[in-house]
Amino acid sequence: MHLFLDSFWRALAYCLMPRVMLLSLLPLAMLLVLSVSWGYFYWSPTQDWLRDMLASWQVLQGMMDWLQDKGAAELQAVMVPLVVIFAITPILVVISLLAVSLMMTPALVDLVVQRRFAHLALKHGGTTLTSLVWTVGSTVIAMGAMVITLPLWAVPPLMFIVPPLIWGWLSYRVMVFDALVNHASREERLAIGRQHRAALLTIGVLTGYMGAFPSLVWASGAVFAAAFLVLIPLAIWIYALVFAFTSLWFAHYSLGALEALRAESDTVVMGALVPLPELASGDDSSRPPPPPIA
Repeated sequence: MHLFLDSFWRALAYCLMPRVMLLSLLPLAMLLVLSVSWGYFYWSPTQDWLRDMLASWQVLQGMMDWLQDKGAAELQAVMVPLVVIFAITPILVVISLLAVSLMMTPALVDLVVQRRFAHLALKHGGTTLTSLVWTVGSTVIAMGAMVITLPLWAVPPLMFIVPPLIWGWLSYRVMVFDALVNHASREERLAIGRQHRAALLTIGVLTGYMGAFPSLVWASGAVFAAAFLVLIPLAIWIYALVFAFTSLWFAHYSLGALEALRAESDTVVMGALVPLPELASGDDSSRPPPPPIA
């Protein structure tokens, strides 16, 4: 728990550094182009496609007709944009995670190492290529999980539970690997994963929920289309800050766990080298007698 809380407040403090604030703007340029392009070309077609799909679900359409008879006629008009928003949010989150991993995470990890863990030896448990393969592979798995669970997102409670769980798992997989790829050996990385899996997954889930908060910035229903060019860049910048905080939290925790693991290993080794008590005390009673002098 000490390492968990210590890494949390350190990551929060690092996010206030000008260097981190500037780094958070790097993914914004790429994501801004993608978001604006998608909104310009696919916002209306996506709503039309979703509206037709919802109309084909007889149970859901019956519920919507019942709500309309009860005076909630505007619910369907608001529901379609909201579902589109919550559906596109994880895609933006995944792209943001990739951008942070490729553009920000190495710089943020270096910042943490320079300020706190410069004494840790480099064991190079992976390369840039293995990190990229690991990130892409984890992202493909997460995207598959998103596609499989997409029908559940139409149920109001589950849309606030399933996506953060997937984002949290993906953050845990990517961020821990990137934080330890240079300093930890493969065996050390696996040991940290076994010993701290619960805490690391908790960090991933918590930051996954934090990644869902910016969607409130642009989940404004009818005014979303009019404010698209303002809300999307703001939301993406907040995403970048959230992921910068996520990367810093994982870096502080993972490297702190590595430091503790090596200190524990050194203690075990030193304990094995300490002489036996009776030999170290200078008591010669247990020693064999010297051979007679010829």
